[in-house]
Amino acid sequence: MAGSGAAQARLDKIVRLIAAEMVAEVCSCYLMRAGEVLELFATVGLNPEAVHRTRLRVGEGIIGDIAAHARPLALANAQSHPNFAYRPETGEDPYQSLCGVPLIRSGRVRGVLAIQNTQRRNYSEDEIETLETIAMVVAELVTAGELVNPQEIASSSDVGLLPQRINGMGLNGGLVMGHAVLHQPRLTLREMVAEDPEEELARLRRAVASMHSAIDDLVEVGQATGSDEYADILESYRMFAQDRGWLARIGEAILQGLSAEAAVERAQNEMRLRLGQVADPYLRERQHDFDDLANRLLKHLAGKADPAVALPEDAILVARSLGPADLLDYGHGRLRGLVLEEGTAASHIAIVARALEIPLVTRCARALQLIEPLDPLILDGNNGQVFIRPAEDIVESFNHSIRLTTERRRLHREVRDLPSVTKDGEPVSIMINAGLQAELAHLESTGAEGVGLYRTEIPFMVRADYPDVSQQAELYRNILDQAGGRAVTFRTLDVGGDKTLPYFSGYEEENPALGWRAIRIGLDRPAMLRLQIRGMIRAASGRELRVMFPLVAEVREFDDARALMSMELERAKAEGIELPRDVKVGVMLEVPSLLWQIDVLLKSVDFVALGTNDLHQYFFAADRNNARIGHRYDVLAPPFLGALATLFDRCRAARVPVCVCGEMASRPVEAMALIALGARTLSVAPQAVGSIKALVRSLDASRVQAFLTPMLRSRDHSLRHKLRDFARDHGVSIDDVAVGT
Repeated sequence: MAGSGAAQARLDKIVRLIAAEMVAEVCSCYLMRAGEVLELFATVGLNPEAVHRTRLRVGEGIIGDIAAHARPLALANAQSHPNFAYRPETGEDPYQSLCGVPLIRSGRVRGVLAIQNTQRRNYSEDEIETLETIAMVVAELVTAGELVNPQEIASSSDVGLLPQRINGMGLNGGLVMGHAVLHQPRLTLREMVAEDPEEELARLRRAVASMHSAIDDLVEVGQATGSDEYADILESYRMFAQDRGWLARIGEAILQGLSAEAAVERAQNEMRLRLGQVADPYLRERQHDFDDLANRLLKHLAGKADPAVALPEDAILVARSLGPADLLDYGHGRLRGLVLEEGTAASHIAIVARALEIPLVTRCARALQLIEPLDPLILDGNNGQVFIRPAEDIVESFNHSIRLTTERRRLHREVRDLPSVTKDGEPVSIMINAGLQAELAHLESTGAEGVGLYRTEIPFMVRADYPDVSQQAELYRNILDQAGGRAVTFRTLDVGGDKTLPYFSGYEEENPALGWRAIRIGLDRPAMLRLQIRGMIRAASGRELRVMFPLVAEVREFDDARALMSMELERAKAEGIELPRDVKVGVMLEVPSLLWQIDVLLKSVDFVALGTNDLHQYFFAADRNNARIGHRYDVLAPPFLGALATLFDRCRAARVPVCVCGEMASRPVEAMALIALGARTLSVAPQAVGSIKALVRSLDASRVQAFLTPMLRSRDHSLRHKLRDFARDHGVSIDDVAVGT
């Protein structure tokens, strides 16, 4: 690697050295070309004329299989393997055994390195690991760009400096404009091998100690933000940094001859590939934490650990992924928005962005390829879009939206302290949905009457282990304290499906949305549910406690869950714990089967919370996360509205209050329809409170009810346009502000 000469000559020499040292008759190196094709670039033992002529698609043959799965393969009888592909031009007929490893750089397969023997040979684990270590060195040569032009395997589209638009997933709403700052923390490795392993281990120990000290400082800063969830995330991040298995793998790679930097790179690649194959979405998201830790450790090894970063005043950070501590490095107060190529709602950075109110769009494919440093960007977190180098008309449209938003906020401030009552005297309570303590500050700023839905699972998802009763009680007590006497309705753990806990072992399901989740887990694992209820009872001493159970599909499930609640109340009484002043127990209606048991259910519950998100997708059997059908059926379709009308009528007759908690309540046109159907309590996204209150105060409920009711039996696909026209004709405020909950 350190020698002079052309890259091809050095690669030829490397395969000869490998063959001699590993007692192999053949050593070959295949490199990735455009179109996911592996080309034979160097060999000793095979026909030299096959070099640059033999090609295999990724997945074709044993070599293609190694590349496709990014893992080593050792075969004593390679020709009997089902993926064996014969290439007569190579002359490989005599060779029986094969051991191949992928060439990996920055988490991508760059080629395959393989040895072969004429006799059947069982390659040892030490031999495979040695070949993997050599492969790291060869991968460095490959990615230098002398053998294969990096542009060849990059996207062939030349974006130039033309305006572009990326569609992604908005995980935190907001509309901002600024200039791009590219987060590219990776350092270029200069030395791949080291002569003195002991010195490299000493360097590693010093760098790890320095990194741990710096992370301790970050945790203190995170605690100072006032967000307990952010502090919990940073605490779990610190635990990842102290993971003995991760550090041990780095040490083992050093003992095999790699430099400390190369050893970190190897451990990072292994971790990325291993977690990338895990089905559990929470564990896959932890890949980003380890990526960030590896990059931090490389900086400490290089003596470049100073986190200070110069940012423009209107910075929008663009990254492949982002660790939870990165925002503190950049100073989140100067960041207007975040654009990520990877990330889901379960990722730590998504939770942190919500806590710090930073607009975020994820799943922005090729963002780092399309965006240049300091490019002007418009980030629309409400609709999951990023505009790159926007044209003048887009900028003007954006500025117009900003002006409208500013005017709306002014109007919303004016109605903040006014009663939420329709023009014909119908009171409509407006509450907020929350899942982070930081979001409770919106109660005061928006004038909302309480928390209609508190999602308890988010604090569980950011922890490394299951919180005990005292920890849960402290959390719920803090929430009730911050609510300042306003009502708070706690939803018990709604995990499973796409929301997994890192310390809870479930199983992969073909239809997770219809699988083992929410109250089904709570009833099958009653200890979990009882511990949570126990914490809530202790937290609510002398105060009202409101609890609801999610995804109840039949009345018996609610009865069983309420029985667990009664057992915990009796336990608390026996232990002399002060009980809540009042206990209200409800159900989150999101499974259509309950609509056919509604009269029986209403005899048992204190209240009903309507979860329109799941109810809508189950009602139409349409996965809302499926791009092909997610928007095929409208919540304002007559059959869905008709079902809701029946529900509101039955609840009103039974004098059981009902609160609408889904996204439907946060959108003005939909909220108008809900009020017409009889809804009198709406729990909305905090940023939607002003819009919904303005709607309520501009609406004549009886008039819109008279307009809507006859259309519930129509054959229309949706009543959206008719309701919009009604609102405009009658002066109803319907701010078109997209919000997510």
